[in-house]
Amino acid sequence: MILPDLSAPKTFDDQDLGDLWRELRRSAPVVWHGPVGDRPGFWVVSRHSDIVDVYRDSGTYSSQFGNVLTTLLTGGDSAAGIMLPVTDGSRHRQLRNIILRALSPRTLDRILASLRDRTERLLEAAIERGTCDFAADIASRIPMGTIADLLGVPPEDEAFLLSQTRSALSSDERDSRPEEAVEARHEILLYFGELLDLRRKSPDHGVISELAEAEIDGAKLTDDEIVLNCYSLIVGGDETSRLTMIDAVNALAGHPEQWHLLRTGAVDLPTAGEELLRWASPTMHFGRTAQADSEIAGVPIAEGDIVTLWHSSANRDETVFPSPDELMLARTPNRHLAFGYGPHFCLGATLARMEVTELLRALRAKVAELDVAGPPKRIHSNFLTGFSSLPVRFGRHRTDAADGNGDARVS
Repeated sequence: MILPDLSAPKTFDDQDLGDLWRELRRSAPVVWHGPVGDRPGFWVVSRHSDIVDVYRDSGTYSSQFGNVLTTLLTGGDSAAGIMLPVTDGSRHRQLRNIILRALSPRTLDRILASLRDRTERLLEAAIERGTCDFAADIASRIPMGTIADLLGVPPEDEAFLLSQTRSALSSDERDSRPEEAVEARHEILLYFGELLDLRRKSPDHGVISELAEAEIDGAKLTDDEIVLNCYSLIVGGDETSRLTMIDAVNALAGHPEQWHLLRTGAVDLPTAGEELLRWASPTMHFGRTAQADSEIAGVPIAEGDIVTLWHSSANRDETVFPSPDELMLARTPNRHLAFGYGPHFCLGATLARMEVTELLRALRAKVAELDVAGPPKRIHSNFLTGFSSLPVRFGRHRTDAADGNGDARVS
């Protein structure tokens, strides 16, 4: 089977790959993607069950040589063995546990209170204006504010970090230079190096201070380990939530019957949030490198082969999701892979779910009419999918009050 170049961002600009994924799941769920130019070839895995099997077997399929096409096809990730997403085994478990300790119930309660306030204020301001660019005015500011709060980033630095994270893994422009992404990543690393120095002198409640005091096997984390994991948290914590929120509003505007279910409380917020995460699937793929000869769905995989796992396809797998191309906010169960699976299951999944739920809560309580007011603009990436701009028109909810669960009483 001849595949389009899945390593090229322009492939995802120019076409809807839904038909391709359906055909691959049916007839070639594990297929070889030939080399392009000087880039090596790689395996493409499209079926939900096969992707889950690969994620489970982290001993055979390693993240340590890179976990996205950008690094896998260029010789590996320089942060391997240091940054959590590209670290395996015991070191990965210990480092993950350190960061999880920083996400204590007390911390999450504090984060939730500020998240709810921020979301309501931003949405209320947009409703007052009547129209807004939902991507820039609301979605860009919610997750970045949350993860910045968690890390201990001063509020005045959020805009700078947002501008850099938007370039680090994707671009708003099709003619962007690859060097711009590299420069953005360097800027983020330099920033966290400086913030680490500050937090060592003046500790606070943030994750950076927690990491600075943490030990593995009796030794404190190095500066590189702290800075690179802050980079991972800020980029991962911003991109997935932001792109899901934007896609969610676009989807609700395009599916008025589903918007009605949400607005009237006919579907609960967490269930709706899971379906919108499945629907958006902002992270299109992750990758692994085979550490031994193996098989996936009966197809031989050689040691050293690159294996890519396509959430874009798995989250539309008809054997797992009835009517997968329909948005169904009441869908349950919902075994989507928006956060991956297995040992590398997204560390920020709890935060992302909180952010999406709070957005839906605020929309339900405050908004009666929701329309896309102009053409959306897509991002340019072979890793992420979504919109960089979404003009939206809001109509105010005619309501006297909302109960403690955010259930608006329509007048």
